[in-house]
Parts: sequence; C-alpha cells; structure tokens
Amino acid sequence: MAAKVYTGPVLDVSFDGEVCRHAAECVRGMPEVFDVAARPWIDPAVAATDASAQQLREVVGRCPSGALQIVEH
Repeated sequence: MAAKVYTGPVLDVSFDGEVCRHAAECVRGMPEVFDVAARPWIDPAVAATDASAQQLREVVGRCPSGALQIVEH
C-alpha cells in the first residue's frame, strides 16, 4: 500500500498504513485533525492557521513509526 496524502490549506499530511504501529500519538496530540471515527480520518483542513499548522507539524513529528509525514506546500 502506498502512502495516502490528505490535503489541507497550509500543509498536507501523508500516511502510510503499512508502517503505522498504532501508538496513537497523533490522535492524542491533535484529535481535531486525527479522528478515527470520521472519514477521512485525517483532516489537515482543520489546521488552517499558522499556529495550528505548527502544532500539526509537531504532532506528526512525534509519530514513532514515521507513518505520518508533513508535505509542505
């Protein structure tokens, strides 16, 4: 499975489900973006301000498996 890219207004988030170890750092770190009950479950459109985009960068940076990556515009 190839990584899937979720598009947002400031940045995109790439997710590779084969790499994910389900540590849930993303869900705990920014549940408004990473909502496993929603489809799609990643919504970087929520991070529309510079401050929230920076928070999203930090949360993705804590992903222990590297399954999540930021794609800058």
